[in-house]
Formats: sequence, structure tokens, C-alpha cells
Amino acid sequence: MKRFHAHISVNDLQESVGFYTRLFGQEPSKRMEDYAKWMLEDPRVNFAISSRGHRAGLNHFGFQVDGPEELLELKRLAESASSAGVLDQPGAACCYARSEKHWTIDPQGLAWEHFHTMSDALEFGVDAPSEGGGCCIPLAGSEVPGACCVPLDDRGTRGACCG
Repeated sequence: MKRFHAHISVNDLQESVGFYTRLFGQEPSKRMEDYAKWMLEDPRVNFAISSRGHRAGLNHFGFQVDGPEELLELKRLAESASSAGVLDQPGAACCYARSEKHWTIDPQGLAWEHFHTMSDALEFGVDAPSEGGGCCIPLAGSEVPGACCVPLDDRGTRGACCG
């Protein structure tokens, strides 16, 4: 079964945790110094916020799946939908989790992540961190997803490439 995923970058994690805890009526299922996640059941949403590496606002959308077969089906759909292609990240370590994943970019430049979480991880991201410490997310407008990371500041200044 799939679960919708949204990740928001925030300026003040503590303030945002308080807001979303009240909004969702439950405490986060995972809370770290720079990250929080709510695994909501109604509707089925994996909603995450973080305060590192990326400017405030929408970070990315995605779908979390329960198994490799569902992930493969989502990859087929992403390949058929995107002219930009698909970036595979097998064994990725990001957002305090180890996952099999891939990314694509929609026509507006929004990154979409499809992933199957295998286990927890002790660090925010070690596979391909951006200059500001966030995990690598395909850059909008890239010919090949994954050529660089999302912007790091409010002016849209791009970080160091992490491909």
C-alpha cells in the first residue's frame, strides 16, 4: 500500500513541530534535532519537516511504498511520465532512514521521490549531502535528474553539485 509523502523545509523546527502536532492532533513518530516526521493513517501521509540544507518551503513530494514490487511499478510510471528521466539512489541514507529510492522532476520543476524504507539511520544524510547538510534532491531544470542539489538559500543560490 502506498503512502503519500510531503517534505517541507522550515526555518524554526521547534515552532513548526508545535504547529503540526496541534494541526495533526498527534506527536511526531520520529523527532530529531533537525527533523520531525508524522506517519498519519487518515489520510495515509508521511509528512516530514527539516531545518537543514534547504531554503524554507516545499522540499519535495513523493510516495512511500511497502515493498520492492511497488517501487518498481512506480519507477516504470515515473519513466513513462518524465522526459527528464529518473535518478536511481539505491541504498540511500537520508532523513534518518536507509531506503531504496528514485527521483524524477515534474514539468514545473518539483522533485518527486519514490522510496521503500529499509531501516532507520543514525545520521540525517550521508549518501550525497548538499553543501548545507541537506540530502541531495534533483535540481529543477536539470537535463538529467541529480545533476545538482536544490537551492540552499532564499535567493535561490544553488549549492555545490552532489552528483
